[in-house]
Amino acid sequence: MPVVQSLPRVVPAILLLALSAPASAELGDYNFWQSLSNLVSPPKADNPVTPAQRVGPYPLLANPSGFKSGFNPGNYYGWQTIQMAPQTGAVCGNGSPYKFFINRVPNTRNTIVYLEGGGACWDYASCSGQSGIRGARNPDGIANDYMSLLNPGASLVSPFVVRLHPWTRVKTQNWNMVYVPYCTGDIYSGDKVAIYEDPQGENPPLVWHHNGLRNMRAVAGWLKDNLPRPTQMLTTGCSAGGAGSLTNYANLRQDIAPDRGYLINDSGPVYTALAGDNQAYPSYPLQTLIRQAWGLDAAQGPLQYLQARLPGFTSNDLGSLYPALSSNLPGDRMGHTHFWQDLNYSSYSYERFYAEIINAPTQAAKEALIKQRWATDTTRLRSQLASLGNVGGYFPQFRNVNESHCTSIIEFANSDIQEQNLQLDNFVSSVLDGSGQVLDASESSDVADRNKQFNLLYYLLDQLL
Repeated sequence: MPVVQSLPRVVPAILLLALSAPASAELGDYNFWQSLSNLVSPPKADNPVTPAQRVGPYPLLANPSGFKSGFNPGNYYGWQTIQMAPQTGAVCGNGSPYKFFINRVPNTRNTIVYLEGGGACWDYASCSGQSGIRGARNPDGIANDYMSLLNPGASLVSPFVVRLHPWTRVKTQNWNMVYVPYCTGDIYSGDKVAIYEDPQGENPPLVWHHNGLRNMRAVAGWLKDNLPRPTQMLTTGCSAGGAGSLTNYANLRQDIAPDRGYLINDSGPVYTALAGDNQAYPSYPLQTLIRQAWGLDAAQGPLQYLQARLPGFTSNDLGSLYPALSSNLPGDRMGHTHFWQDLNYSSYSYERFYAEIINAPTQAAKEALIKQRWATDTTRLRSQLASLGNVGGYFPQFRNVNESHCTSIIEFANSDIQEQNLQLDNFVSSVLDGSGQVLDASESSDVADRNKQFNLLYYLLDQLL
């Protein structure tokens, strides 16, 4: 039976439909009359999970019959909390139920999947919340009202998922939105239940579920079973969400099967880090640790699973992800962006792994050593991306907010490459609307960025962050 919506719900939806309608139709948009019909009888899923997809090492498992997920198919233009049952394999790090959020529209099949950013963890302090911003996000789980305006770090995080952003426009603001929160500390990639002892001996051991990959599989399964197959789909996120968008892109792309797929990894680089030379591959100590902590190298585990699904990816070189995606998905358009002066993700990557950084005599000396290693890794990544026609790299220097971390949060402005007269909008448009080679650009100096006028908005946001 079709879901018929009541008149009080339909009328405001019609007004929102009129206000938010794009100037011209996109591939995947419904026409006006079909959009009106969708308000009354919402379109159903047309690409459900197959029996074969419900078995195997990382199956797409559904909520059990009768389980109340909270989904209302005709609730448009507002965030809905989607509850996931334990039977789906989805769970937060602390063992609490996993949930994610959707914001549906009646006028298009197109969909953005946005993975939340926010740290990583591999010991008691970082997984319990004691490490603050240098640890796992949401160590106590996800609240049902997580997308409330009272939590602007989620609901207003990026123009990609703020439907009525006051000054930054991007076409995903007209799409169905899927917001995937982060609560496992493993860049959406782990599969291991870890036990972390309190080094002070004051609290009982912490049982922590590095369950990111299974959570992503549960989200993908739910989307297939409940929403129409997207014609266009962008997978993106910043920081840990950027890294997770990269590591999960092949799976999402193959399972959800949009006609056109796009990937933008904002500030979540997964670098090549080969054994034997930490000078040339500074991320090797970090990668060695997380492989063990998150169960990445387990038999039939996350890396073996990805290697089986993505020919050309080799598990001993995590940096092989981009060329493997490029060669397997030649029709997709993909991009990576981060700041040369990023002091957040770079601190995660090196600060706790090198004695000379730990013992640096001053904060300035410590930051200089961190940035040296970041430059080494970034230079290699930039060169790698420049050789891939359907994968672009966009590397501005500095933005005076959030430690120059994440180019696409808050607004797209000031993530610019002034010496080439480029804005982040140019890069995003190249990925989402361009043809031929995706834009590749890098800024050589941070002088112009640092000479910009004082920005009160950034100052206030930095105090909150």
